[in-house]
Amino acid sequence: MGVTLPLHNCERSVKLFIAYPEVVAATSGVLRIGLAQINPTVGDLAGNVAVITSTYDKALAQGCDVVAFTELCITGYPPEDLVLKAGFVADNRAAMLSCAEHTSDCVAVIGFVDTDQQGRLFNAAAICSGGLVRGVYFKELLPNYGVFDEQRYFTSGLDVPNRPVLFRIGGVLVGITICEDIWTADGPVRSQAQAGAALTLNINGSPFHRGKIGEREEMLSERARENRCAVAYVNQVGGQDELVFDGGSMLLSHDGTLLARSPQFVEDLLVADLELPSGGTSKDSVAIEVSTVAKRQNSIARAVITPRCTDLEELYGALVVGVRDYVRKNGFTDVVIGLSGGIDSALVATLATEALGANHVHGVSMPSRYSSVGSETDAAKLAANLGIELQTISIEPAFQAYLDMCAPSFAGKPVDLTEENLQSRIRGTTLMALSNKIGWMVLTTGNKSELAVGYFTLYGDSAGGFAVIKDLLKTTVYELCNHINRRTGTERIPQAIIDKPPSAELRPDQRDDQSLPPYDVLDAILSLYVENDRTAAEIITLGHDPGLVRRVARLVDLNEYKRRQGPPGVRVSTKAFGKDRRLPITNAYRG
Repeated sequence: MGVTLPLHNCERSVKLFIAYPEVVAATSGVLRIGLAQINPTVGDLAGNVAVITSTYDKALAQGCDVVAFTELCITGYPPEDLVLKAGFVADNRAAMLSCAEHTSDCVAVIGFVDTDQQGRLFNAAAICSGGLVRGVYFKELLPNYGVFDEQRYFTSGLDVPNRPVLFRIGGVLVGITICEDIWTADGPVRSQAQAGAALTLNINGSPFHRGKIGEREEMLSERARENRCAVAYVNQVGGQDELVFDGGSMLLSHDGTLLARSPQFVEDLLVADLELPSGGTSKDSVAIEVSTVAKRQNSIARAVITPRCTDLEELYGALVVGVRDYVRKNGFTDVVIGLSGGIDSALVATLATEALGANHVHGVSMPSRYSSVGSETDAAKLAANLGIELQTISIEPAFQAYLDMCAPSFAGKPVDLTEENLQSRIRGTTLMALSNKIGWMVLTTGNKSELAVGYFTLYGDSAGGFAVIKDLLKTTVYELCNHINRRTGTERIPQAIIDKPPSAELRPDQRDDQSLPPYDVLDAILSLYVENDRTAAEIITLGHDPGLVRRVARLVDLNEYKRRQGPPGVRVSTKAFGKDRRLPITNAYRG
């Protein structure tokens, strides 16, 4: 039986077919599935359409029956408050329709923002073939935790009647879900499988954090196994502001076996053949006839399982992608870094060189009266190892000029942090001057441990466009530097930089451990207090020194105002400073 229904504001109509199990016996069919792991740019509708259509052509040329693109790939993910602009939403729908018109025999599943006559917005997937939009799926489960704010923008598909809707592709009943929909056992995947779906196509903009790909694979396997339904999972790749998307798209059989996996951190079109039952469905579903199996020669698209990265290699890849895409997507080609001869700036310079190429990275040594000869030579050796430009601009004349200028106001007051911070601010001003004059983006070099306790200078070393390692604890900085040397088989980062005690070198013989606990002790407390939301009292009960815990917790709380004014940086943990952790600046709670 059939009925014609309007497609929400897409100015199309679709033919719906209700099928019953006694009508068609289940048989077996082979679908050639393409998972288009692409790197869209938020707001670049024309650019995203070009990527989608060119990738579609590749999938079509390889004989795919269906190719799935990523969540909100038309707009780029996450579009945030752009979707509150009616003009942007209209433009994104027009862009989606242009992609639909480009389709032929191969079905395309394309993420976009849809709206209805009530003005409600939906995180949607268009199912397109033969130049038409055949149906639209609305995301049902809208995450509203961590970095996600989807309930701020979208209406759940659960508020729209006539669900679940399945799509018949080459005789196989296929369910469509979007990202969060698949993370819950009692969610859309279950209802679609109960309605007869043999495959769920899940499109994603799933941000990276350390270890997440393992969590995803375990969850996807469980979802496939419990529903006896194959899973095709496609994830975005690339950087968007603080977020990095690692790809790692996967195909799993109905028993949860991993059949194919794309590499992480690179664009990829995964193509694989999957044998699936075809035929009937339950009486509770609506099935939209989309296409028959694509015509192709008798060939087999063999699945490839790309090995997962090790933890540190995964971390390295995420940081490189985060730097590359933030710099390039914001219209910059080159970056500048203050090279102090310390481990943090060494790591940032190394990551930037990998991301952008040595010709696009510029180091600046800015010695003062307190800079050691070793730090200057270490910075020079690092620059030579990386093949990047290094120029030296002494801040001593400016520092002395400031001291002379402020002498009347400082009279009778002892030397203290003021003079230390002054040096840092001169360095920040120098780097920003180079940025203004030459057009280089300034990369800051502060790590998460320093940012947590305020061991940085506001408008000094915090000045810049992007904070590459702001989500790395200091102990992780050391681990990653050692990993880089192991992976290259050389002292790419000079061992002297790794071995020497960390110091800001803003006063004679200064070391970090004169102001802070040893980093292994500090980071253990910060991990609990910042990343696991434990109170000071709870951390003390775990055996940490009470006085030290209270001091660290107070430093973290007092320096929220400084962190709020800092640049964005790559998120690699489950709780980064920024979107993840939103505490009030004015805050009297001490726990």
